[in-house]
Amino acid sequence: MKPTLLILAAGMGSRYGGLKQLDAMGPSGEVVLDYSVFDAIRTGFGKVVFVIRRDFEDQFRAQIGGKYGGRIEVEYAFQDLNDLPEGFTLPEGRTKPWGTAHAVLAAESVVREPFLMINADDFYGQDAFAKIAADLTAPRAQDGRSHYSMVGFYLKNTLSEHGSVARGVCTRGADGMLASVTEMTKIFKTPSGAENRETEPPLPLTGEEVVSMNFFGFTPDIFGHLRAAFVEFLNANAGDLKAECYVPKVVDSLIQAGKADVRVLESNDSWFGVTYPEDKADVVASIRALVAAGRYPENLRA
Repeated sequence: MKPTLLILAAGMGSRYGGLKQLDAMGPSGEVVLDYSVFDAIRTGFGKVVFVIRRDFEDQFRAQIGGKYGGRIEVEYAFQDLNDLPEGFTLPEGRTKPWGTAHAVLAAESVVREPFLMINADDFYGQDAFAKIAADLTAPRAQDGRSHYSMVGFYLKNTLSEHGSVARGVCTRGADGMLASVTEMTKIFKTPSGAENRETEPPLPLTGEEVVSMNFFGFTPDIFGHLRAAFVEFLNANAGDLKAECYVPKVVDSLIQAGKADVRVLESNDSWFGVTYPEDKADVVASIRALVAAGRYPENLRA
């Protein structure tokens, strides 16, 4: 069974100031996620599912989804603030999305095979896709636990010069498996590396830490875990209008409870992405360099 690529593209782009998932970055008008779909196709994925919002569905279908007819199966899922478990209602004043766990749950009805979850605005590279595809198509042990995978990137290569970023900071055990993921949402680049300013005093980081960039390989049993975690999250945080339920945090809780393990794969490619408007020039230059090196065609649709 070919794996599915699940792209989280419902973000509001509050720090970017617009729908960065629809902003052209490539030499022929490509957006960042076009390169992810291109890499997925050439590494053996059979379907792409876009998690989007209803308010830009028509624009997204016309600008993005229509490109892939005949090349890969395309489906859509819709993240909606009001899509909550039985017994919960949207708190008055809540406008912020519920987070990546809620976004993935939106796709449960259309994802029935092993899948890769990624962000729409991150560029991961062909090597990462090839390695996760091989893992997703490998047999899984039938031992009562869930078996997942991820590609990690070094923190120093994922920072922005223009403000804070959110990252899942990972630790690995002696066996190379993921031991923990700590979600840090206010990491700033510093002359000596980085620091997380969520706490006082800030937590210093070296920059050599492996971080999750939401490049996770899952089997469909993750949906049951996410549903349970989201209910637990709502019971504790429903009144917090800005709290979000993050996939890495759910993964960490599964590891700590002995319900899942996660194989950490290493990529030879460099990640880059867009958080702030000022990041765009660097992304455009990085893509052009890859095109010039023959890694990607000048026009992905040619």
